[in-house]
Parts: sequence; C-alpha cells; structure tokens
Amino acid sequence: MGVIIGVLLLLVVLTVFGLTHWYLWRRLVRDVAAPGGLWRRAGTVLAVLLPLLALGAVLGGRALPLAAERWVAWPGFLWLAVLLYLTLALLVGEAVRPLLNRVPSPRRRMRPGPAATGGSGGAREYTEPAAPATPTEPAAPATPTEPAAPAAPAGPTEAAPAAGFAAPRSPERRLFVARAVAIGAGGAAAAVVGNGMYGVLRGPKVKQVTVPLAKLPARAHGYRIAVVSDIHLGPILGRAHTQRIVDTINAARPDLVTIVGDLVDGTVPELGPAAEPLARLRARDGSFFVTGNHEYFSGAAPWVDFVRSLGVHPLRNERVELAGFDLAGVNDLAGTSEGDGPDFEKALGDRDRTRTSVLLSHQPVTIHDAVRHGVDLQLSGHTHGGQLWPGNYLAALANPTVAGLERYGDTQLYVTRGAGAWGPPVRVGAPSDITIVTLASPHA
Repeated sequence: MGVIIGVLLLLVVLTVFGLTHWYLWRRLVRDVAAPGGLWRRAGTVLAVLLPLLALGAVLGGRALPLAAERWVAWPGFLWLAVLLYLTLALLVGEAVRPLLNRVPSPRRRMRPGPAATGGSGGAREYTEPAAPATPTEPAAPATPTEPAAPAAPAGPTEAAPAAGFAAPRSPERRLFVARAVAIGAGGAAAAVVGNGMYGVLRGPKVKQVTVPLAKLPARAHGYRIAVVSDIHLGPILGRAHTQRIVDTINAARPDLVTIVGDLVDGTVPELGPAAEPLARLRARDGSFFVTGNHEYFSGAAPWVDFVRSLGVHPLRNERVELAGFDLAGVNDLAGTSEGDGPDFEKALGDRDRTRTSVLLSHQPVTIHDAVRHGVDLQLSGHTHGGQLWPGNYLAALANPTVAGLERYGDTQLYVTRGAGAWGPPVRVGAPSDITIVTLASPHA
C-alpha cells in the first residue's frame, strides 16, 4: 500500500512539474515570440532541457560520481529556485495583465469641432478653416439642400473607442503587455535568486541567543555553545564552505561546538577532503556531532568514524558530563529503519535529573521525547527555516518549531536555520546562521 501511495505521489509531483513548465513556456515563449523566430526555437529547447537538468540534479546524487554530478547540480538546482520565483512572479502578472491591457494610450491631438459648441457633438479632429473666396469671383447663391439624415448609432460590433483612447485589447497592446510582464517576472526572479545565492556562498552569519535555564549553576552562567547544522557538503558546497564555517566559529571563541546533523550529501571517499577543515575547530570543551537524516542516505557509520578521526566527538545515544550540565546526543530518526535510530532511554535514562541537561537531536519533532525525559534544552536543525519562502509554511506543517527558541513545558527547543543549503544554493527569507547559545543561570 505504501508503495502505491508513493508512486501516485510521484506521478502527481511530475504532473505538476510538467504543467508548470508548460505554463512558463506559454507565457515566456509562445505569447511573446513570433512563430519560427530564434527566441521561439531557443525558448522551446530550454523548456525541455531545464526540467531534465533539474530532475538530473535531484536524482544524480544516487547515480553519478561527484565530479559528474557537479555539472548537473549547478544548473539543475539553480533552475529549481528560478522556477519557483518565476512562477510566482508570473502569477502576480496574471492579476495585473487585464489592467495593463486597458491602460489608455494617447492618439493624435484632439480639438473640439463646431458640433461641440452645440452641446450635442463630441471631440473632433482639428481641421484647417477653408480659405476665403477671392473678390473677383462672386460667390454662387446658396441653394437649399435637404438636411442630412442623422447617422445610425453603431452596433455593438462597430463601437468606436472613446475619443483619445486606443482600443483596449488590440494585438499590439496584448503583445506589449505580454512582453512587459515576462521581462518584469524574469528580472524579479533573477534578483531574488541572485541575492539568495550570494547569501549562501558568502557563508553564514553569527546569531546570538541567550537561554535561561532554571537548574543551571552559577559557575556555568555565560557558557557559550556554538550550534551549527545542515552544512550539506556536496556537489555545490565544498571545502571552502567548511573553512568559512570553521573560521566563523573560531572567531566567536565558544566554550563548546555542536554539529547537529546533515553535515554531508555523499560518501566519505567523495567528501572527506571537504570536511577536513573541521579538524581545526577550537573550543575549550571540544566539538561534538550527531547524525542527521542525510548522513543515512550515504552511510552514517563511515561518517561517524571519519568525524571522530578529525577530533570531533560523535554522540550516538550517549551523554557526557561537563562542568555545570550534561550534554547528550541521539541518532537521527532516519536511522530507525537501519536499527540505528534514537534511543532516549540510553542517552538520558540514568542521569541525575537535578543537573541541567542539553540534548543534541537533529530533528525538532523529537522534542516530545525530550520533554518526557526531563531535558532542559534541545538543540536542533533540519528545517533550514524553510530555506526558500514560502517554504517556511510547508516546514511548519511537519515541525513543531521552524526556527528560533520556543518552550514546551519545562523544556526549551532552539532550532537553527543551518549553515548551508540543500538543493539550490539559495536562501530566501531564511538566512543561514551559526548560533552562539549563551546559557544563563538564575543563581548568578
């Protein structure tokens, strides 16, 4: 049954994906370019090639070596981000298109004709007065003429536009509006995606959060924990990205470093060199790591061994006692199918509950287990803060907290937006961060 539901869901996603590209082709190619023209041909080719690149980027990690995957990942994933904001911009354009089609455009200059003085005529085109007759030729006597019959009113299909206004839906106007909307939507999408990509490639910024903990002793007041998650080393973000993160953390001079899952999207042979700068992390009480769901896509056990070789301590359903509090970590929920899931009882069951406890757990949904085990503070990632607006609304459907600090009973949950990006190297409305969590004691 689960397989059937999965297949049906895949078909729905592919159908929506295809219809979206057809809509873009219609608005950006068919409506703005003449048949047989260069843009018409090029746009049609791109309408087929770009979705194939996007699908290749999503599926390539499981079928291509990393060196080949990079050639597909950059254009494919970037197109997914452009696709989102280009579609949203064009949908906004649909709302304003009818108004733009009816914007008045000036015709030739108009002046009132003689009929206007009688109160029954409208504006007429200005004409020069006739030249006066010469005195050598007497004017012919006027002859009575039959009065002209009034013109029949125009029918609905012959109605002329109001004076001074062009026809509201002429082909020229429709073409102009279609091109204006297409250019505006393309420019808006490029600006949004370009700015979001710069934010990711520049590296995360430091965010400061103070968390008061009722049981924290005075000697631990002001203790600073660097929280970094969702680095997502892979075909796009590599060693330079890791080095930026290490430099940022070391400059903040934390007492403890925590890496809360989703470090990589690939195998140790492929991405081990990209993760090596983690060996240069510096903190008084060391660095600790728990798995995220993406570690299990490529083999969690080899990565646990590798980060240990870098001097980063994995917490696999384990706990260590630090001065002033206990630090615990659980495996990610994705390991459950492999018999390697979270074990809260093993990590927390026999601890002294009079001591403050801080739990590392990749996914925020484990907060309810943390509450049952008397955890004071859970540190999580996973959501990326939504990464691409309006993705934050979708992330909220699956996570109790998308980003920031919230309280659940006597337990507080802090969710970082993460230091990298999955898929498109773009963030919109959810800037990447490395959070310095400062613990505060009421006894200080």
